[in-house]
Amino acid sequence: MTEQLQDIKILIEQGDTKRAIQELTELIQCDAHVNDELYYLLGNAYRKMGNWQQALNNYLEAIERNPESPAVSARDMLMNILNFYNKDMYNQ
Repeated sequence: MTEQLQDIKILIEQGDTKRAIQELTELIQCDAHVNDELYYLLGNAYRKMGNWQQALNNYLEAIERNPESPAVSARDMLMNILNFYNKDMYNQ
């Protein structure tokens, strides 16, 4: 599975997020012992697509499975972005 995860990371880096999400979703559905890295990568793919809610949901799932997951930093970064975002600035 390590090689498969490496391929998925490349898909995310290259912007093929739909395919990465599809592959990660299939892995999660097929494996009863899903590790936090799958949810972390899924969160990264959704973040890259701009789907903040799905990214946050997946980061939280990764953190629940492993409190020391890199998803902790990703979640904090995403929350900083969302807290900084000011919708009123776009209406001026």
